[in-house]
Amino acid sequence: MVRLSDEDFQQYFRDAKRAFHLELKDSYHVVSEAEPLRKWKAGEFDDHAWRRSWQAFLREQTANGCMIQRVRVVTVPHSLYTRWLLNIAGDNVKAGEDIRYLPRHLAESIDLPEEDCWLFDEEHLVLSTFPGDGRVGVFVVADNARLIDRYAGVRDLVWQRAIPHAEYIHSSYMNT
Repeated sequence: MVRLSDEDFQQYFRDAKRAFHLELKDSYHVVSEAEPLRKWKAGEFDDHAWRRSWQAFLREQTANGCMIQRVRVVTVPHSLYTRWLLNIAGDNVKAGEDIRYLPRHLAESIDLPEEDCWLFDEEHLVLSTFPGDGRVGVFVVADNARLIDRYAGVRDLVWQRAIPHAEYIHSSYMNT
């Protein structure tokens, strides 16, 4: 497997018509999110400057014809981290990303993989791995036809069951 630079990772979006992101963990420990998460927990103001470059990238890629989708498989009741993501995800949706949530119990019949991923069209699979303490994510290319087919099958199943962000935040899942 080949590890990707940020620039190489972004090129996949530029070349794709569909970019699908599958997130399977209830918590991540990414360094760049530590301070914003702390502020949210403390009820402090966050100007979200740390997210602006990603949202600009989303707007650019969707304007260029790339459909960007994300499914977060989540445990209910939600972890603190999931609640925080639910709170801030609307800005990504406004930037053009279609974010959906699938309560883990509704995914029990799906053979979910162990690794998060980005699937670009039906051609490229990039695994999002979080080795060690999970503070740094790594993107690795896994362009193996069998893996691509497996992740594409999972994508299709979770996408059809997942609930769009705007509906999910008003659903009964938010009250548990």
